[in-house]
Amino acid sequence: MNNPYGYDPMVEERSSSIAFPALMSKVYLWMMMALVMTGLTAFGVARNESLVYAIANEKFLFYGLILAELALVVMLTARIGKMSFLAAGLSFAVYAILNGVTLSVILLAYTETSVATTFFVTAGTFGTMSLTGLFIKRDLSRIGRFLFMALIGLIVATLANYFLKVEGFAVVLNYLGVLIFCGLTAYDTQKMKEILAQSQDTGSEDMQKIALLCSLSLYLDFINLFLHLLSIFGDRD
Repeated sequence: MNNPYGYDPMVEERSSSIAFPALMSKVYLWMMMALVMTGLTAFGVARNESLVYAIANEKFLFYGLILAELALVVMLTARIGKMSFLAAGLSFAVYAILNGVTLSVILLAYTETSVATTFFVTAGTFGTMSLTGLFIKRDLSRIGRFLFMALIGLIVATLANYFLKVEGFAVVLNYLGVLIFCGLTAYDTQKMKEILAQSQDTGSEDMQKIALLCSLSLYLDFINLFLHLLSIFGDRD
């Protein structure tokens, strides 16, 4: 029997089954590209002694870079709907590069071997938790809300310990950070899956921007997980 409304659910299902993996691939590709830009920038800056010295010793410059990073993340998160995809993509790229500049100072405190080892441990942990988010049947929404509150608490406690310098407390915070970002990786992946699975048009600019925002979330999870693991297992020079 012909469909009088010209609607074929099988066509929509096939379109959705094609669109979803295409968008997912873009999310992980953009995340990896951002990580490569961050890594290359950190490596390049670390080889420039005068630049590293300036960043490490000029507090105005160092904190200015951090504030610029925060501003870019807030802008992307809050205003991406009003931005063009090109502008959003360039903002993400600039953020990844700035992050590499600030990370160059942190990474110099550790041996190259421990940095490389921690990176691969992070990649394995991140991949495991992201796959968990993709395939787990349980709804992680409540856990995600709890983890977000725990993240705020972690940030406040880290800032407080920066001034109080309680011995051993930083280690506890780093272990908590690993747990929080492992959970957030699974949660963000599941949320991304639910959002992108609704799309049947991978070429629309709105869906491209949503995928880019998902990529930014996973990138942040990876970077923070890496930093907490490095603080725990990294060997200092």
